[in-house]
Amino acid sequence: MEPYYSDDLVTLYHGDCREVTEWLNADVLVIDPPYGIGYQSGHRAERRPIAGDEDCSIRDEILALWGDKPAIVFGRWDAPRPTGVRARLIWDKGNSPGMGNLKIPWGRSDEEVYVLGEGFSGARTSNVLRCQVQSSADKNRPDHPTPKPIPLMELLIAKCPPGLIADPFAGSGSTLLAAKLQGRRAIGVEIEERYCEIAACRLAQDVLPLGGWG
Repeated sequence: MEPYYSDDLVTLYHGDCREVTEWLNADVLVIDPPYGIGYQSGHRAERRPIAGDEDCSIRDEILALWGDKPAIVFGRWDAPRPTGVRARLIWDKGNSPGMGNLKIPWGRSDEEVYVLGEGFSGARTSNVLRCQVQSSADKNRPDHPTPKPIPLMELLIAKCPPGLIADPFAGSGSTLLAAKLQGRRAIGVEIEERYCEIAACRLAQDVLPLGGWG
């Protein structure tokens, strides 16, 4: 299959990751999959649901295909965790109230990140990763409902085992771009063509936009 985008380090495919399976040859999985919450923004004029977000079945199907190789998987407290979790990290998003039930006076400013498999290394640090989320009002934020900050993705990738990184839910390309900035090879698949276009444009840039957001 012809890539949507490719360079010396990164290859991106447009399609369904259950059908475009080149990513299965990678060594490490880093994914922000649909959480099974039927996400829709309460603040955007144009609400865009996330494909496959009715439940966690797509996430679990992909993890079953991946097997017991090392993986980092984003999630949240009110969705079922994947099986085989060895560690739970917390992404502290700072003072932003974040997503959640707008009918109660507290917003959720954290997100869970699950570590599966073996081979992670590096200096022993806290499981709380503090990285400010980018405001939806920021003009540099990619047009995606849940972009991840590049600095956060670099923190995670820095402790991943060596080899090719796969992200079959590539979105706006945060994982791929963070890998590229660290000189790591990466392969991604994204089902929405509009997000492939955003990711390809970001990957083709020589300089990361101010703020380093994903």
